[in-house]
Amino acid sequence: MNLRISKSLAAVAVSGLLAAPLAHATNGYFMHGYGSKEKGMAGAGVAYTHNDALAAATNPAAMAFVDKRVDIGLQIFAPSPRGYTVTGNPPAPAGTTLDFFCQTGPGNPIDASSVPCQPPFSVNPGTVESENDMFLIPHFGYNHPLNDKTTVGIAIYGNGGMNTEYATGSARTLSPATGALADFPGTFGFGTAGVNLEQMFFNFNSSYKLNPRHALGGSLILVGSRFRAQGLEQFSGFSTDPTNLSGNVNSLAWGFGAKVGYQGEVAKGVRVGVSYQSKISMGEFDEYKGLFAESGDFDIPSTYTLGASFDVGKSAVIVADYQRINYTDVTSLSNPVSKLTGGGCLDSLNGAILRDNTFPPTGPLPLATGSTCLGGPDGAGFGWEDIGIIKLGFQFTAANIDWRVGYSHSDQPIPESETLFNILAPAVIQDHVTGGLTWPIGKSQELNLALMYALEETVKGPNPFDGGATTVEIEMSQWDLQAGWAWKF
Repeated sequence: MNLRISKSLAAVAVSGLLAAPLAHATNGYFMHGYGSKEKGMAGAGVAYTHNDALAAATNPAAMAFVDKRVDIGLQIFAPSPRGYTVTGNPPAPAGTTLDFFCQTGPGNPIDASSVPCQPPFSVNPGTVESENDMFLIPHFGYNHPLNDKTTVGIAIYGNGGMNTEYATGSARTLSPATGALADFPGTFGFGTAGVNLEQMFFNFNSSYKLNPRHALGGSLILVGSRFRAQGLEQFSGFSTDPTNLSGNVNSLAWGFGAKVGYQGEVAKGVRVGVSYQSKISMGEFDEYKGLFAESGDFDIPSTYTLGASFDVGKSAVIVADYQRINYTDVTSLSNPVSKLTGGGCLDSLNGAILRDNTFPPTGPLPLATGSTCLGGPDGAGFGWEDIGIIKLGFQFTAANIDWRVGYSHSDQPIPESETLFNILAPAVIQDHVTGGLTWPIGKSQELNLALMYALEETVKGPNPFDGGATTVEIEMSQWDLQAGWAWKF
């Protein structure tokens, strides 16, 4: 392949990547693997050279053992079903007003500054599934050996994403017009609800071969992220900036990080590898600084991966990885919803709503000021926990085709107590089953295919905004098919 053709391919690939929508959620909201070869082995590969220009996404040191090549591909991703089911009986006493919920006994209104008083909020019973069941996700990679020891390259891929859009459903809460319980359309009582998070990684990598069997590598990572939310206005009273809480507008943020890795053969046919990706500090989503903690901050958590690979005979290999994703690095992801309901933010809200023990209030509500309110320095989030992931893969060659299978299992990032907010992000998947192949075409090209099925998973827990009168169960299963084409030159 001459230089003019390779530059043209790169330009077309990058243009397509920037124009394409991205939405996926496998291990939390991270990809289960990168590149068609790695995906066919459930994402395992930190200690094995797949000879793929996307390998730098897992371990930049692997690029020392990769040919000069271009990889380009497209993934069809289908997260279906994904949605929620609510069961139970929302509070519904006839003629109930806020005063009913804010008293220590019949006819004995309380002082909201000393006793918490929470306006009730319930997502009404029923099952609702998200719209938008199919997404196209492209990828591109290029590796260029400078000499027999050093390489440089670039890998462009989607690393994190989530999309939900609930066009139906309803919620029960107090009417701001009458102060009585009423039903409102939309999952959270404000019409169509959902979020869209997209992250594009530009991984500029280099590797250095210490000797024929051991290498080090590093990447500088530029990340572009886009976010949109709608239908969340019902939580305005809990927000430090309700004008930037919801609204169905796109917000852009950019950030930088780094990745380092090692890969080496420690005995004949036995390789080990390790990589670490730093926490990536992102700019704030300014249009959602009343939703995410720390005034719109939504960083990308750090990760580390370690693993080993073992040759089996002359044409097969077993690969095993352990990956850790540190979601608790990011306040907006890891802080629980109880930051809203357990005092702090709720106390400040009570003082505003009940300053004269009436509802609707006689004047405009001041902004929520508690540090745990939405958008606050310690604001409520999705309650995600750190997860560990075990990935196992097997590759063998038959009829001049490389065949792959894999399986991975992760911890559950979403606790039972956090299902209400995670209606927006039901990333409950834990188990992936994969397969794939590489079919050589001539001496310089190859076709790569990978198929993944993520087993359906659910998490069920109480709604903290109605005292557990209802329970919220979120669910998701997925499949994706990825095809890639490679040129070696």
